[in-house]
Amino acid sequence: MRFVTYAGEEGAERPGLLLEDGKTVADLGHLYPSLLALIDAGVDGLAAARKEAQAPAKTLALADIRLMAPLPEPRQLRDCMVYEKHLKQASEQGQKLMGVENPTANIPPVWYSQPIYYKGNRFSVIGTETDIEWPAYAALLDFELELALVIGRKGKDIAPEKAGDHIFGYMIFNDVSARDAQMAEMQGQLGPAKGKDFDTGNVFGPWLVTADEVGDIRNLHVRAAVNGDTVADTTAGDMQHEVGKILAHMSASETLYPGEVIGLGTIGDCCLLEHGRFLQPGDTIEFEVEKLGTLHNRIVKV
Repeated sequence: MRFVTYAGEEGAERPGLLLEDGKTVADLGHLYPSLLALIDAGVDGLAAARKEAQAPAKTLALADIRLMAPLPEPRQLRDCMVYEKHLKQASEQGQKLMGVENPTANIPPVWYSQPIYYKGNRFSVIGTETDIEWPAYAALLDFELELALVIGRKGKDIAPEKAGDHIFGYMIFNDVSARDAQMAEMQGQLGPAKGKDFDTGNVFGPWLVTADEVGDIRNLHVRAAVNGDTVADTTAGDMQHEVGKILAHMSASETLYPGEVIGLGTIGDCCLLEHGRFLQPGDTIEFEVEKLGTLHNRIVKV
């Protein structure tokens, strides 16, 4: 199933379900006040949605509604870094920008032994077709194409082989990054902070697809384009740490809760830094991921 959140009367969020025709949304607001509440309901929430898909009480044309992020305010936001190609290429280009001669990608051994992640700003979330506002303090703005999973079942000390039991679904994640701020602050051996934390900096959508419809995320084809020109065309394979290991590491002596969003890291080639370039005001970004849809946003200076 493909779940959405859309703007109802006076902009209030309402949960919905995209029907099989891909053009019609069944409203779920009479069942649950939000998609987060549906996720909290567990198997009962999924069962109610399946029943509604067969005989919806109210439907709307997808073209007539404004989609919000599937989870406009997730319970938690964490983001990983699990693609070696991205890390090497971004490191090489970043060191060049900082004036390092003969730069090399020095990846620390800990990156290979355990998943590395940080906690982001869960309040700075937007959805597809919403403008990304350029942070006033930044000169170099970039996108990062990632996949994100959403926790559907509470768990602590999750065994890697049981990780699938705790995943509600997947969606596209654009982790917008102020590269100059990020490069400066991370020299202090902490972060990222303002390199990632600014309003409209986390883009989710267009919908949240249940895990049973997605299958093995490593097989998904992904494409990133700027102003219609393809920048990256690849797959989500080559993860250093698979999802089971990521959830096992994160949940070690720590409870993961339904509604948490976990970014799985930038896929190799899928940010502009890796290509030695950056965004400009007015640029449009399009992320297309097999089974997960298309995420479309514009960069604006306000």
